[in-house]
Amino acid sequence: MTDRLDGPPDPRGDDGDAVAAGSSPGPRTPSAESAPDSTAGTTSDSTAKSAGTTSGTGTGATPDSTAESATGPAAPSAVPSVATAGPAAPAAAGTPKAPRLGPSPVMAVLFLLPGVVLLGAMVIYPIVYSAFRSLYDAGGETFVGAENYATIFQDASTLTTIRNNLIWVVVAPLLVTTLGLIFAVLTERIRWATAFKLIVFMPMAVSLMASGVIFRLVYEQDPDRGVANAVLSSVRGVFGSGESYPDARPRENDQSPVTAAQGAVVTKGAAKPGQAVLLPLVGVKPADLASAATARPASPGPGELAGTVWFDFTQGGGGQANQVDGTEKGLAGMTVEAVRGGPGGEVAATAVTEADGTFRLTGLSPGDYTVRLPRSNFEASFNGLSWLGPALITPAIIGAFVWVWAGFAMVLIAAGLSAIPRDALEAARIDGATEWQVFRRITVPLLSPVLLVVFVTMIINTLKVFDLVFVIAPGSVQPQANVIALEMWRVSFGGGGNQGLGSALAIFLLVLVLPFMILNIRRFRRDNQ
Repeated sequence: MTDRLDGPPDPRGDDGDAVAAGSSPGPRTPSAESAPDSTAGTTSDSTAKSAGTTSGTGTGATPDSTAESATGPAAPSAVPSVATAGPAAPAAAGTPKAPRLGPSPVMAVLFLLPGVVLLGAMVIYPIVYSAFRSLYDAGGETFVGAENYATIFQDASTLTTIRNNLIWVVVAPLLVTTLGLIFAVLTERIRWATAFKLIVFMPMAVSLMASGVIFRLVYEQDPDRGVANAVLSSVRGVFGSGESYPDARPRENDQSPVTAAQGAVVTKGAAKPGQAVLLPLVGVKPADLASAATARPASPGPGELAGTVWFDFTQGGGGQANQVDGTEKGLAGMTVEAVRGGPGGEVAATAVTEADGTFRLTGLSPGDYTVRLPRSNFEASFNGLSWLGPALITPAIIGAFVWVWAGFAMVLIAAGLSAIPRDALEAARIDGATEWQVFRRITVPLLSPVLLVVFVTMIINTLKVFDLVFVIAPGSVQPQANVIALEMWRVSFGGGGNQGLGSALAIFLLVLVLPFMILNIRRFRRDNQ
């Protein structure tokens, strides 16, 4: 009970009594209480020695300790024992190395070696060899230096390819990026967005060679085969002015009541209201009359001119010239004019012939009139544009390129559009901005990184275009549609047999593409950071 109130007994035991009696045991160290057993044993030995010395001399200091006190402070006996006790410090054995993370360098080299070999064999070696080969002549035997590069800028056909490539670089990427942006914005506002994206992106599943074959048929001159000209012909037919018979003409004799005048057909004599007028023509192709109705005479009413325009020819012979016979065909859809004061006078009335070739010119005042078939009736009908001709071949191929790549641009831009924070758009609308202002000042600036990536990618693709030009352009107009990639193939393997100039064109194309590739790579790295 007393121990519990007074605290634990002094762990020093008899040493504490010796210290209290006046002996100098030396400074205490924390290791006296927490030292391991070996240290405790050493301390017990020293304590026993101290106790023995005390019992031999009685109370008070020993002569030896008095001598030590005279020369200086006594060295504690526990310090050497603590310093020499226990095992050696771990630091004496050195710091161990940290374990390696990941595979060894040898393993990394083994995994990278196949890729490095393929890269060197399929990319690096061709570039180096092409640069070396471009310094030699066509046969590769004579060193010509930069002569092949000088030929690129001196040959007229090669300059045409450079001009065409410039047109491609300026027009095609801009069209693809613009259409991709429009399609991406539209897909956010329509319910059938998935179906629309599928339709627009579908051309990406078709190879460029197959796309060229498709558009070779689309651009056919004949509207019955070419889709582009069929659409144009249909639109022109809706807003056009009836039929045309480019081969039709009057008979060249004195008995014919009509004659040709400045591309038109006019009556030789004057006609008065209430009189029937006959306008016989010949030279019409039978194919143009396959579905024509049989011609019949017209009976004029009071104050009007009536008549018939027909093909005055009976197949198999027979019939009477300048008379409407029972088997002859009427010319439908022709424009007829009543002209006052001679063939070059004022038009008083206009009519269009019916299926049987009859017409009626009404509302005429009394007097003499010349009946005229204007020259528009004899102009060749619109058969579409010559898409594959020298003038339109490059725009036609660019149109095929846009059709192929617009879906790719739409998908990338739509992905960037979905990442735009909607609170910025809603805040602009709340502030009173119109949809056009939101699109121009918020959507487009936030999409500028994506738009730049699409634009640069399209520039690289246009510089490398080959398949579409080779397939779509006919052989007669390929010089007008030529590009650098196609010229490189044609000079080297397509009959030119000059691999020195072809290699120079390849290096020239690489120099044109390289800056845009570096720009794209830098932007990708910046986005990843």
